[in-house]
Amino acid sequence: MVIKPKVRGFICTNAHPKGCAANVQRQIEYVKQQPKLDNAPKNVLVIGSSTGYGLASRIMAAFNGGASTLGVFFEKPASEKKTGSAGWYNSAAFQHAAEAEGLWSKNINGDAFSDECKQQTIDLIKAEMGKIDLVVYSLASPRRKHPKTGELISSTLKPIEQAYTAKNLNTDKLLIEDVTIEPANQEEIDSTVAVMGGEDWEMWIDALKDADVLADGVKTVAYTYIGDKLTWPIYGDATIGKAKEHLYQTSLKLNETLADKGGEASIGVLKALVTQASSAIPIMPLYISLLYKVMKEEGTHEGCIEQAYRLFAQGLYTNEPLKDPEGRYRMDLPELKPETQAKVEALWPQVTSENIFELTDYKSYNEDFLKLFGFGFEEVDYDEDVSPVVELDA
Repeated sequence: MVIKPKVRGFICTNAHPKGCAANVQRQIEYVKQQPKLDNAPKNVLVIGSSTGYGLASRIMAAFNGGASTLGVFFEKPASEKKTGSAGWYNSAAFQHAAEAEGLWSKNINGDAFSDECKQQTIDLIKAEMGKIDLVVYSLASPRRKHPKTGELISSTLKPIEQAYTAKNLNTDKLLIEDVTIEPANQEEIDSTVAVMGGEDWEMWIDALKDADVLADGVKTVAYTYIGDKLTWPIYGDATIGKAKEHLYQTSLKLNETLADKGGEASIGVLKALVTQASSAIPIMPLYISLLYKVMKEEGTHEGCIEQAYRLFAQGLYTNEPLKDPEGRYRMDLPELKPETQAKVEALWPQVTSENIFELTDYKSYNEDFLKLFGFGFEEVDYDEDVSPVVELDA
């Protein structure tokens, strides 16, 4: 079939296999061009490895550090009449590239929140990997089936205590309009923490440790975003913020859990980027479009793979890591520079539906959004008749 993007709201409902492969290959080429890490991890488990920062972390570990990697994800394969998900194609492209370079790489496609998926992962590690020295936790799901109660829990993107009204970019209609979000109730707060907080991360580490598949000196990292004044009402002082605070508190607990192995649990604070998760958050498309403009002008803009490389090189695997007083790796500092935020804040009230393309870099935002699904790569012929079916042993 000839595959063209089908965008609905903040999601693209199809993906292009060759475009996704091009996206993965570009990231591989980037990390192969960077200096090699001296003490890179050798056996890496990435939970949530098929898109965004999780995929970039797996690429970094494998193609810069030469690691054996096990990726866990929940993605949809294609049929003859419908494309697979972008994450499926990304993972297939990663697998193909890893095999071409003789790198050990396997995949588990399943519900990472489930006990069954955890056990399947442990069994595979025992059979083929030895012990894991890095666990990356990068799940981004709007809902979770709790493995103990069976309850299906959904997260919400809401402020706390009072309604929040702000300028928003409607990406469907390319209109600047106000959006009002009503405050969350306690049940919604608790549910968001249950889905996006640290409980599942802790369950993973407990299960892996109990099964004795963690190496001495093991590291584990989970990802978060903090932001500044413009994003704080919907991201920081909001349901997501409560979940991310729980994630941080979980890292402190996991440091105690891993102490007897000389291990470390940490939080990687990363910059705002176009991801499948961030595009769903109100005000973020406008904020990111403005941030791209400012940071590109300053020469400080980075994508997922650049952030992943710096996290490894300047955070996880250096003797002088970029950490804040709370012990979090801070790869987001260029975004939060006062002068950078001041420029974004100055542009914010000036943006209208008529001047979006002049005052923001929405063009790059939209291009990056489509690239998440494999569209917009000049090396790909999008008029070509291609099979959507791509095999992946997962």
